[in-house]
Amino acid sequence: MTIDMPAAIQQFVDATNAADSDSFVAAFTDDATLYDWGRSFRGHQGVRAWDSTDNIGVQAHFELLRIAADARPDHYIATIRVSGNGYNGTGDMRFRLRDGLIADLRIG
Repeated sequence: MTIDMPAAIQQFVDATNAADSDSFVAAFTDDATLYDWGRSFRGHQGVRAWDSTDNIGVQAHFELLRIAADARPDHYIATIRVSGNGYNGTGDMRFRLRDGLIADLRIG
């Protein structure tokens, strides 16, 4: 099924690729949770910390391969190819949006 790309997820990808940490963090709610392979980061401060060690801080680049809506409202699964000086590979990222921003992101 083809869906319109949610603006926050597009911002998440674009900000990463532009190395714009402020725009990256702004794609998330103030109380967002980001789970990355068993590690949990909370709020803008946590998202910024993850971004500096695992994303823009290691020159990550995202190539969005596919996005699909989940059966639940405001839930999306994106298949993303990641390259850079950190993790390199392809995997799914699960997003839950609230009020047009990313409220929950699960990687791995």
